[in-house]
Amino acid sequence: MAAITSAQHNKRVLLLEQLPTIGAKLKATGGGRCNLSNTLENSEFMKRFGKNGRFMTQALDALNHKDLINFFKNIGVETHIPDGFRIFPTTHNSSTILNALTKRLQELHVELLCSTKVQELLVKDNHIVGTKTDKESFQSLHVIVATGGLGYPILGASGDGYEFATSIGHSVTELYPAMMPLITKERAFSTCKAHTIPSATIKVNIPKYKKLKATGDLIFTSNGIRGPVVLDFSRELTPLLKKFKEVPILINMTKGLNEDEILKMFKSSEAPNVIEQLSSILPSSISHAICTLSEADPTLKFNKQNGKVRDSLVKNIAWTPLHVVSHDGFKKAMITRGGISLKEIDPNTMQSKIVKGLYFCGEIIDIDGPCGGYNLQWSFSSGYLAGTSTCKVSKENLK
Repeated sequence: MAAITSAQHNKRVLLLEQLPTIGAKLKATGGGRCNLSNTLENSEFMKRFGKNGRFMTQALDALNHKDLINFFKNIGVETHIPDGFRIFPTTHNSSTILNALTKRLQELHVELLCSTKVQELLVKDNHIVGTKTDKESFQSLHVIVATGGLGYPILGASGDGYEFATSIGHSVTELYPAMMPLITKERAFSTCKAHTIPSATIKVNIPKYKKLKATGDLIFTSNGIRGPVVLDFSRELTPLLKKFKEVPILINMTKGLNEDEILKMFKSSEAPNVIEQLSSILPSSISHAICTLSEADPTLKFNKQNGKVRDSLVKNIAWTPLHVVSHDGFKKAMITRGGISLKEIDPNTMQSKIVKGLYFCGEIIDIDGPCGGYNLQWSFSSGYLAGTSTCKVSKENLK
């Protein structure tokens, strides 16, 4: 997006890519379906990014989701909003997006060098003057760094953008893997993989962090949990796993039913056993797992269990306790939490406040959002703003 935008302003543009082809990570987004963005207005969109969201104001003003739809329409890609929220290409195929962007680069005569690894940013008197690659050097008064984060190294993530930034005086916050499955200590739910639990709520069961919670679809795996709610919530847990050996969490899978409501349900049910009594709110396999966790006999009715078991069963249904003990690190992380400090980047232009003519965009910056097209919209918007800013050259820029 940055290269296309600069080229559309009649700038001569060179795009350097270390992999044999461009867009490897883009092609993998959204399970290959490429969820481009969503329909939230800018103010609500930014809230989903937490305290750093306001930094995106100028970028989203320059290119919001409606502008993005028009951009792709103008380069031959039709989009739609099948669920009224998420924006996809009508083909639901990320190759459609990648092919259209590639074609546009060619139309604008952007020079593309693949299998070319940048080794160093060249700086003189606090102004960018070019880049050095593993093959040669290139001179330029404007360089845009869009190297992404550390997630999925198989798709080209190497973290070299952070190294470029720190080598010229920028600071990078601590980096954590985010948007990925989590591994739990418990294995009672390993047989529940066939079910997706809608509107499940997860919260951290540590007093100091009890405000951390998220709601969304939950899926159990053979060794833990995944699904949209887990992908979103993992960004909160990876820093905690660095502090604690394990992180206790509580999960409500009953769409908010509390202990009193669950107890009332049991008392009013005429079903022959606990599993049948729970069938209206939970799948059978999950009911069995909660019985195991509560040491309850699934063949007996609720009122035939002993008092301690009944109490445990009600509590575990209302808030099922699990302990997150690990994750697969950046190997399976879709995004990176952390990045180049926002204090060192001008949000009006995406230009470095330390080195003139140097711009950053996308995931390399200390901004990350949840599932649902947030991170791709940010990448496109920040790339667009950076590309536009390179074309607004003043005498001051060149000093």
